[in-house]
Amino acid sequence: MPGLLIPAIEVRRADARQSSRLSWLDSKHSFSFGTGRPDPANSHHGLLLVNNEDLVQPGAGFETHPHQDMEIVTWVLQGSLVHQDSGGHSGVIYPGLAQRMSAGTGILHSEKNDSCRLTGELPTAPVHFVQMWVLPDEAGVTPGYEQLEIDAELLSGSLVTVASGMDRHRDATAIRIRNRHAALHVARLRPGQQVTLPEAPFLHLFVTSGAVEVEGVGLLGQSDAARFTATGGQRVVAVEPSEILVWEMHATAVL
Repeated sequence: MPGLLIPAIEVRRADARQSSRLSWLDSKHSFSFGTGRPDPANSHHGLLLVNNEDLVQPGAGFETHPHQDMEIVTWVLQGSLVHQDSGGHSGVIYPGLAQRMSAGTGILHSEKNDSCRLTGELPTAPVHFVQMWVLPDEAGVTPGYEQLEIDAELLSGSLVTVASGMDRHRDATAIRIRNRHAALHVARLRPGQQVTLPEAPFLHLFVTSGAVEVEGVGLLGQSDAARFTATGGQRVVAVEPSEILVWEMHATAVL
């Protein structure tokens, strides 16, 4: 658990992120973890090591590659992403459906914008998604996979718990992740609607669409982020139709 922390809020603007660009991929990295350009001052926040916003062109994607000892949560914003892994799981991830893959002792997987292999329909637009990595509580567990349709719950305009390993969310409709100190909440807000951030040693707020006014922070636009330390309870008000991802974390990674 974290020791004595100094309350702080740090805003990270969308255009300040590292990027990786290929003919088929436009990827923006909130953190330097795993990018090949390490920045010790920006390796993680709390337990969150990766918050990548990716745009993958039709017919392309990430070929089969390995992961180990990581909880990987994928949230699609537009289009559809085809997942296949060495555990025998396959499926199409689309907006409103959250996916978690526990890499554990080791897993191979691919992620592609090629739903035609499963649906017979050739994709014509890029798939736009956010992929987030958090450390597990325990290394060397059996790999696992889970997905959950959460679109209907998001109509409430409140913060909806999408993925969590925290005991207080054990009976909630949410994907289970293997870290008892972390939870991901999502809110879709109409103009004027507001939510209150949880209080936690570490919070990470990411605006996937629209614009929101955050108490004590100001205006955050699409792909902007705010990192909260030893604080919380701020009001977030939508200026226009918006969606936000909020990680609540009660521990921090030691890298």
